[in-house]
Amino acid sequence: MHPAVRTRTAAPRPAATAVPQPRTRRVRSLIDADAIHVLHRAARVLMDDLAELTDRLLAVVQDQEPAYRAAVESDPVGVWQETHRSLRHSVASLLDPRGARDAARRCSWRIGAVRAEQGLPLDAVLHAFRLGGSLVWQGLVEETSRRAPEDVRLLVHVAADVWNFVDEHCTIVTDAYRQVERQLTWRRENRVRLLASALLDGTSRIADLPETARALEMPEHGRYVVVAVADGGLGGTRGAAVVRGGARVHWHAGVDVDYGIVLLGDDDRDGDEGVPEPTGGPGARIGVGGAVEGLASVGEARRLADTALRMCPTDGGTIRLTEHLPAALVVSSPELGTTLADRVLGPLERVEPADREVLLDTVATWLACDGSAQRAGERLYCHRNTVLNRLRRFEQLTERSLARPSDLVEISLALTARRLLRPGRP
Repeated sequence: MHPAVRTRTAAPRPAATAVPQPRTRRVRSLIDADAIHVLHRAARVLMDDLAELTDRLLAVVQDQEPAYRAAVESDPVGVWQETHRSLRHSVASLLDPRGARDAARRCSWRIGAVRAEQGLPLDAVLHAFRLGGSLVWQGLVEETSRRAPEDVRLLVHVAADVWNFVDEHCTIVTDAYRQVERQLTWRRENRVRLLASALLDGTSRIADLPETARALEMPEHGRYVVVAVADGGLGGTRGAAVVRGGARVHWHAGVDVDYGIVLLGDDDRDGDEGVPEPTGGPGARIGVGGAVEGLASVGEARRLADTALRMCPTDGGTIRLTEHLPAALVVSSPELGTTLADRVLGPLERVEPADREVLLDTVATWLACDGSAQRAGERLYCHRNTVLNRLRRFEQLTERSLARPSDLVEISLALTARRLLRPGRP
């Protein structure tokens, strides 16, 4: 049995079942070789007529892509040389793909970068590149048809290579364009930030004001207020979402405080009444400064906004400087404010802390109620006589009279200083 088994195993397959090996690879190789020969023959002719091809391409580009017309008009020699160089690298890549590849890529990258710097739309640049590819392909077909019409069919076998080259270089142009565009955007934004920072710091040079006006897209001689925003908006709600109502605002983000430079309308001539009501996130502290004339005065407007911000309650709120001018005087000169508070309210330090707070709260409430003991009592949940008794005791301890105008002014400012300048406030 063993020999029989070996014989069956080793027996050759019938000839009828043999599968012939395909021979298309050899045919394909021959076709590719012929196609490349035809391609090189036509490409060498295009290389000799490159100047004429450049003129044709520029004519087509100007006709079909209006964005290029201005570029050609402003620098006809430079654009012609750039186009000629690009076509030369493209045709050379047909003749020697490996040897010409790096130079062709550098050329396309430079074109994308230069056009981005010039501000030409990317779509226009890519359209011009594809027009160039179409013109080169058309030139190959025309030259082959003129010399050997029967060889035109062979160009079909290299068409994919030609258009893959065009697509590759469109990608290179796009990458270069977008990289430069990002760099330009960063530089522009950084320049705007520097100009706005100098404006708010009050260090802008007069010579820089026209550029600053253009960068901020605001008139140099407009009427402005500055809004300062702190706390409560960290993480995105602080800033551009604060001032509502359609006002033109340029926001400058800071580490602890954001500043909005707000352009007032021509009819808003009274203080800061033209500023839309600012709003912010929970706990946001917002200070609205007084109005100033011209971008050159924005530094002063920022200082006014900072003063208003310092008067904001610690738990959030909005303070308009023009509605709190006496308090602004105190905050603007904290040393004098502290001295005044110590001089006027110092005698109360001899009183028990709880009693001292009751007296101070009563006087502050009485002032807020325009000197009405009845309304002050209602707010404090006590009888009006109790209010009057506390006021008399306050007068005795401080040796000040609430009926004397000069004393009343000092007492009011001293209370304001104590409230706004006490330790622990921001």
